[in-house]
Amino acid sequence: MTIKIVTTESIDLTRTRSPALPVAPTEYSRQYADQLNSILRLYFNTLDNFVGQLNANASVVMSNLRVPYGAFSSNLTQTTTANTATLMTMNTTDFTSNVTLNSSNITVEYAGIYNLQFSAQLENSDNAPEDVFIWLKQNGVDIPGSTGKVGMPARKAVGNPSHDIKGWNYFLSMNAGDNVAIYWSSTQSNVTIPFYAASGSPTKPSTQSVVTTLTFVSALPT
Repeated sequence: MTIKIVTTESIDLTRTRSPALPVAPTEYSRQYADQLNSILRLYFNTLDNFVGQLNANASVVMSNLRVPYGAFSSNLTQTTTANTATLMTMNTTDFTSNVTLNSSNITVEYAGIYNLQFSAQLENSDNAPEDVFIWLKQNGVDIPGSTGKVGMPARKAVGNPSHDIKGWNYFLSMNAGDNVAIYWSSTQSNVTIPFYAASGSPTKPSTQSVVTTLTFVSALPT
């Protein structure tokens, strides 16, 4: 993958090129030494100017740095059948650059190491404590070691379920065109991943049931 720095006229960076050095004579020549020193001096001055431009315009250069990323979420309440692998769905694309959402599978355009982060709002309306399992699949295959186990307390009273929000992050090695998806299961169907509408006293915005981001970290190791 090529990372492009987009420059404007105000930060038109000095171009650098390795100098063509003259062939050394068989015997020492003061003229040759002076010529060589002059060429190297000009080249290193160009490098110094380039580094100086980066330092002087660091915030501008970084603001034009583009790397793949995606941020996705869901405004739907999600349910499951007891002890059944269930896709954690997303129906909203919040931000995206070379990372896309397709049927809740997150697909990357470029190969690389990616950081996947997510959070899920959990709710248990059962009379007993229940367990929730969350794991990842890459290209439809379970990723070993990715499962997390969450214990949800029993409901507090009738009509008053217990609530929690869980999230963590993973580093993933992905090739161009690979996709990743989040799966979950629960020991009882009374556990859900709810969407909460905006509420008052005090006024609070709505709560997405799932929030997920996938960010490019580095090229794949060579």
